[in-house]
Amino acid sequence: MTDGLRARLVVTRPAFALDIDLEAAPGEVVALLGPNGAGKTTALRALAGLTPLSDGQITLDGLPLHAQAAEERPIGMVFQDYLLFPHLTALDNVAFGPRCHGASKAEARRTAAALLERVGLADRAAAKPRQLSGGQAQRVALARALAVHPRLLLLDEPLAALDAHTRLEIRSQLRRHLADFDGATVLVTHDPLDAMVLADRLIVIENGAIVQQGGPAEVARQPRTDYVARLVGLNLYQGLADGHRVKVGELLLSTADHLQGPVFVAFPPAAVALYRTRPDGSPRNLWHATIDGIERHGDNVRVHLGGPVTAFADITPAALADLDLTPGQRIWASVKATETHAYPA
Repeated sequence: MTDGLRARLVVTRPAFALDIDLEAAPGEVVALLGPNGAGKTTALRALAGLTPLSDGQITLDGLPLHAQAAEERPIGMVFQDYLLFPHLTALDNVAFGPRCHGASKAEARRTAAALLERVGLADRAAAKPRQLSGGQAQRVALARALAVHPRLLLLDEPLAALDAHTRLEIRSQLRRHLADFDGATVLVTHDPLDAMVLADRLIVIENGAIVQQGGPAEVARQPRTDYVARLVGLNLYQGLADGHRVKVGELLLSTADHLQGPVFVAFPPAAVALYRTRPDGSPRNLWHATIDGIERHGDNVRVHLGGPVTAFADITPAALADLDLTPGQRIWASVKATETHAYPA
């Protein structure tokens, strides 16, 4: 790939090291996911020139970027807190970048006005940041990032500061704006829904290294670390497969897949059935568990299970009442083989 972004980012600090390879094609949105402290924001700041590389290189559309100062790079950036200039109107905030790049005041304001119209804020051009809602401020920040005609757009948790209702609306709008952007986009987020909706490809970082990458559906279907499994809402284990049976610790699980050797095994919490007494018949996957905790989870209840494997089970509030579950209680748990999927480790 000669166009778009190609980067090897190495940032070494006394207690942390980031070392990843990163690519994003023109028109592609790549999301960096990972737990706090994984290195996501460090990677974004290295791309922007705000954090120096210890080693590696960055090329954009075939041209070396790592030797350029931050202000010289053809990059637009949307920060988590937007960082709008409080003393400038929305129009002048967006016009600031073109003015810094040598555009006349009139030309910069024309560019800014067109972008504010594009993000649906033409009527708020004269408003200052304190007069804008969170969603409006986010759109002004996006317009400001696009005003310099970047070839790379960097988004650092762009929806994190919004309330749940506004986030839903702005996420949909942001997806449309990113679809119209012909450069490469790198998005940092900890929210799996933001990543699944906005990104074409996910890169999961843990402890400064890439642990998994692929399309959203692929990553969601076959997580490869506990963090990713929690992110997409699956119970995940490593085991040894022999045909349709997988040994996970002391437990032997039947799966829908026929494999040999080291594998991952995953199933959703909603597939786990709970019983006060051993169920009639012989479910393929059945084990004695201990209830470690109970919490609300959306409209359902999530039960934390200990035992031969730790697991989450999602049940309805009515089922919780019927089963009369309490922490510390011993219970039977089962999951159908058809809901239990294995894939090579």
